[in-house]
Amino acid sequence: MTEAALRTETHEPEIDRRTHILDAAERSFVRSGFHRTTVQDVAAEAGMSPGNLYRYFASKDALVAGLCERDRGRMTSEFGALQESGADFLSAFRELGRRHFHDDMCGKAQLCLEIWAEATRNPSVATLQTDFASGLHAHFVSAFDAAKEAGAIDQSIDSHFVASIISKLADGLFVRRAVATDFDPEREVAEVFAVIGALLKGAVEPPSVRPNAEA
Repeated sequence: MTEAALRTETHEPEIDRRTHILDAAERSFVRSGFHRTTVQDVAAEAGMSPGNLYRYFASKDALVAGLCERDRGRMTSEFGALQESGADFLSAFRELGRRHFHDDMCGKAQLCLEIWAEATRNPSVATLQTDFASGLHAHFVSAFDAAKEAGAIDQSIDSHFVASIISKLADGLFVRRAVATDFDPEREVAEVFAVIGALLKGAVEPPSVRPNAEA
């Protein structure tokens, strides 16, 4: 470790260390991939010793849990504001979508793909991802229910059905944001919101097939 890094580690206690480490982990995972990145790599990126990093996060899985928890907090804040948007719900929802898929979000989308890929091999990460998706679904449902009460969207829609479809559409956008060199955020987000607009007007009926029903 360099002398400057040691000075940072020793003499800057005002820095939120967990946030600092999570920022370093995010950069490292995006740059090198989850499997190639070691805790030592994250420590070097954070400018601290591995031993000190382990005081905050015991493993790479713990780092992923920390990233998910941080995103869950941001999500709660964003959806809280969305629920308070009242009659302006549709405009607020479109703005939220634009923020999540603009040019600066490419790294975040790549990180999502890294976590999704790890979830196919790692049960603990799979559980984190499932819990995060469940939380997102619940936030969507609460936001749509509030918008129905405010008269901002069709009151007859099935909030759970619409939330399920929008989550799938968002997953597809995240994949394109991460890997498509020709990704056009303005056009592609607008295309998806054209579909969302139809959903929120009640123009799309839920399928009659029940979950896990036999063919």
